[in-house]
Amino acid sequence: MHTPRHIRSFVLRAGRMTAAQERALTQLWPAYGVELGEAPLDLEAIFGRCAPRSLEIGFGVGEVIGKLAEQHPHKDYLGIEVHRPGVGRLLLRAAEANLRNLRVICHDAVEVLRDKLRDGSFDEILVFFPDPWHKKRHHKRRLIDAAFVAELAAKLRSGGVLRLATDWQDYAEQMLAVCNADPHLASLSSDHTYVPRPDFRPPTRFERRGERLGHGVWDLAYTKSETPSALHSEEAAANAVDDELHRQGGKNHAG
Repeated sequence: MHTPRHIRSFVLRAGRMTAAQERALTQLWPAYGVELGEAPLDLEAIFGRCAPRSLEIGFGVGEVIGKLAEQHPHKDYLGIEVHRPGVGRLLLRAAEANLRNLRVICHDAVEVLRDKLRDGSFDEILVFFPDPWHKKRHHKRRLIDAAFVAELAAKLRSGGVLRLATDWQDYAEQMLAVCNADPHLASLSSDHTYVPRPDFRPPTRFERRGERLGHGVWDLAYTKSETPSALHSEEAAANAVDDELHRQGGKNHAG
């Protein structure tokens, strides 16, 4: 069966790689890196146990996932990131802290979720500050859309939590529209909008940059419902997304 190639949400830029990060990618990858084969991943075999499990998509330099893995040794953490300098930096942190509950994938998250991870694999999924692709003509590259949110919901266990954050308001509104429209997700906000910044999330470099630029920060949180809400048909979900994107289409984004 042919699977259409998706529009990538990232561009691999030639970032500066330190000698230590290069060594980490060579020497530490066997301990922390996850190689992808033809079959879906067996996460219990990879971590060597059955434990609560979290996934962070696009972990940057590993500020969040590294801290969480250090603070919660009873939980397992899987991170996905395509930019090798950030991967190398997290591997160095993992080795310094002698972490046994952290594994890393260096690959496109869309393909990993679609092809390599089983449904119901995670108690928590984190997507913090994905590339906003703020120019209108680039919005099609944004990671968070209805199809990807449906994949995220599928990978959560019943009662699991999805957390997102962005420092671009129009992207926050798009996230809100598609997540609220997904029949398997229930907002943890009392008014189905945004939630306070979770205490466990340290300010990332993207968040600090946004603050310097005068951006706000919007956090969203959802739980995986045991059964789809009767209020969300596929048609209603599609209409909600279309309405939001149509509204956004009337805005002129500089950049």
